[in-house]
Amino acid sequence: MQTRELEFNRGGDRALPTKVWLPAGSGPFPLIYFSHGLTSQPDDYAELLSAWATAGFVVAGPRYPNTWYEAPQFNADDVVNQPADAQFVITELLTALAGTVDPQRIAAAGHSAGAITTVGLFSGSRDERLKAGLLIAGRQMPQPAPFTGPAAPLLFVQGKLDETVTYEQAYGAYNEVTWPKGFLELPQGTHLPHRDQPAVVAETTTDFWRWTLTGDEAAKDRLPQDAAKGGVAGLSSTF
Repeated sequence: MQTRELEFNRGGDRALPTKVWLPAGSGPFPLIYFSHGLTSQPDDYAELLSAWATAGFVVAGPRYPNTWYEAPQFNADDVVNQPADAQFVITELLTALAGTVDPQRIAAAGHSAGAITTVGLFSGSRDERLKAGLLIAGRQMPQPAPFTGPAAPLLFVQGKLDETVTYEQAYGAYNEVTWPKGFLELPQGTHLPHRDQPAVVAETTTDFWRWTLTGDEAAKDRLPQDAAKGGVAGLSSTF
């Protein structure tokens, strides 16, 4: 695995420097687009994103201009503009990494405000290129819109003890999804379930990507067992 830094700009003050984790081999590989949370940046999720890349996925995460931890003009409300940033960066990645990524196999993931951004990509700012989505501590956008467009499997990962995005908010968003969906619940998990139980979250989400982006039915069948390892989490789903 190796990494690259790419520079994108959507215009004005919306610079979107993007870190890319690249798997070994020649590809083309599926692309997972990742959105960070408030006061964060892509490298804060390096352990999880590296696990996905090692499993054979290109993973790309931008640093959003007004919500990362050193933003000159930090503004949490700017999350409403991030779905458009995401669509722009995905388009740019398909050009910058032509031949390395497969444009027919794209998914989106995110944590906290990044998961809210991801929800936007499947609702009010629907990007129909996306085949699947992962929401870690996610809820609806500030002005909710219905999930829309072609059905895409969605997996929610939620700590029961999360006080930032509550269990009720996450489950409320989950209930609005009419597509194949799963809810990975960590009873002792906080707002950072991927750090509370990194092995379980990495293994379950990686098999989710293997199923949704490569058609691996054996990976789909492993999901309940992945989630149950160690007795720290459980999966409910309509997969």
